[in-house]
Amino acid sequence: MPQNKRESLIYTVLMCFTMVLWMSLYNVALQYGAVSLEVVAAAWLGFPIAYVFAMCCDWFLVSRLAKGFAFRFLVRPQDSPLKKVVCVSGCMVVPMVLIMSLYGACEGAVHTGMWSGVPLQWLINIPRNFVMALPFQLLIAGPLVRRVFRRAFPEGTVLA
Repeated sequence: MPQNKRESLIYTVLMCFTMVLWMSLYNVALQYGAVSLEVVAAAWLGFPIAYVFAMCCDWFLVSRLAKGFAFRFLVRPQDSPLKKVVCVSGCMVVPMVLIMSLYGACEGAVHTGMWSGVPLQWLINIPRNFVMALPFQLLIAGPLVRRVFRRAFPEGTVLA
């Protein structure tokens, strides 16, 4: 886990990049009904704006709320690092799925002009995104990003 604000920002940049890229590919593939180079191109084209939006939501809102909830209700200081990581990750995924599912519904409305369909599309997006985001976060993105992060910032080192 990050030890200070600088490390926390770097960790968030890495995690957000990984999650938004994967979820963008996933959602575009769902929209197109297949995986192809066209899907990758479309996902990559929409990625920068989604990434900036997700980073802002994560850094300024969700992270604080998720960690506060996890450490108040789910974990104690003496709990294992694994339990802390799993609880905080789960608490991060839920609000980010809610927010980014709405973002996706709005992005779709920008392309189609069908703003009246946003609430229904948002409700459809939530379970679709949740079933992919939570396992991906816990099983792939989390371990991968933590490994990369810890190689760059070994615990116990002080980097100015």
